[in-house]
Amino acid sequence: MKIRLFTIPNIITLANLMSGVAATIVTLQHHNYTLALALVVLAAVFDFFDGFVARLLNQQSPLGVQLDSLADDVTFGLVPAVVMFDMYNHTSSYYGCASPMMSYLGYITLIIAAFSVLRLAKFNIDTTQSTEFSGLPTPANALLLLSLAMLFEQGNIMLYQEHILLISVAMSLLLISPIRMFALKFKGFGWRGNQMRYIFILASLLIIIFATRYSVAIIITLYIVVSTFVWLFSKREVK
Repeated sequence: MKIRLFTIPNIITLANLMSGVAATIVTLQHHNYTLALALVVLAAVFDFFDGFVARLLNQQSPLGVQLDSLADDVTFGLVPAVVMFDMYNHTSSYYGCASPMMSYLGYITLIIAAFSVLRLAKFNIDTTQSTEFSGLPTPANALLLLSLAMLFEQGNIMLYQEHILLISVAMSLLLISPIRMFALKFKGFGWRGNQMRYIFILASLLIIIFATRYSVAIIITLYIVVSTFVWLFSKREVK
């Protein structure tokens, strides 16, 4: 079987990967969370367009599917873990603890990378996630965590080591949770069946206009809250 490595969709996927690698470097070398977020946003754009271009050019392949997951693991799994670890090491304890144990606890943030791998592997074999997701998608998780890091870097929010550990564990569990989260995938452009998507997009635009600096964190938090309420309500209806 002839395998084509350098197709246009695969090159776009590799651009996603390289953006994640660059975000890791700027985090570890320069502790620049704002630039890291910008690179992850760029990677998310590449992540969207690789599949779109593959369908457009009829260049979908098993290699492309595997490559996409591997790239996402770096960009949306490793990068947020590294950012949270780096941020932990540049903050202090809320209770003023400075024991060696506190420095070792920072490694807990790395479970973000492990749980992201589980999330991606689950997505690859789960046939029920075509119109909605089971658990928080890794791009949304990465964008939320990096937006918090950016806000911390710019002095807009205050985070302590305990907060970073709690956020890391909570978001990791959310990645593999059974909560069904709606996908912004339109099978048609009519209002019926797309009500939630249109309302969410409109709300997101308003948030970007009126709360630009906090928009990424607010939008993804809203996405999690709305999806959770809809999921819980649908479970009650089934009962």
